[in-house]
Amino acid sequence: MSGEDAIAKQKQMTIIVTKGALDLAYPPFILATTAAAMNVNVSMFFTFYGLQLLKKDLGHLRVSPLGNPAMEMPLAGLHLTVPNAAAALPGMEALSTTLMRNLIKRKGVASIEELREAAIDSEVEMIACQMTMDLFEWTAADMVEGIVIGGAATYMEKALKSDINLFI
Repeated sequence: MSGEDAIAKQKQMTIIVTKGALDLAYPPFILATTAAAMNVNVSMFFTFYGLQLLKKDLGHLRVSPLGNPAMEMPLAGLHLTVPNAAAALPGMEALSTTLMRNLIKRKGVASIEELREAAIDSEVEMIACQMTMDLFEWTAADMVEGIVIGGAATYMEKALKSDINLFI
C-alpha cells in the first residue's frame, strides 16, 4: 500500500471546541490526543469561547460552579457541591478554580498546557476561527504557534471527510 493509500484509509476525526473554561477544556484535548495516539487524523476547530484555549497564556482559565449542579469537589474526605445560590457569591469562582487546579496537581493530571502541547506533538491540527478572532479583536500574535486560521468552510471541508465529528 502506498503512502497516499495509507493516508486515505486513515480514520478522520473533527472536534468543534466552543468552551474555554478550565474544566471544560479537558474533554476535547483528551479525546484528540487519545485519537491521535490511535492513528486517527484529528482536526480541532476552536470557535467563540473555545478559542481561549489557543491563547499563549492559559492562566486566565476558570471554573464556574454557577449553573453546574453536577460539580462536586473532594475535600476533607467529603464530596462537596456548591448550591447555585452560593455559587453566585463573590469569590466562589476563584475558590472553585483554585480547588480544581489543586486537585489536578494533587492527582497528577496533565495541565491544559501539557495536553495542548501533546496535541501539537501528535500533529493534531488546530484551527482558530477567523470570524471569532475578528469579533474579539485577537490576532495570530495572541495565539500559540503552529495553528491554522480558518473559517467554517475550513472546518466543513474536514468534517465532510471525517468518520467522527464531535461538538464539545
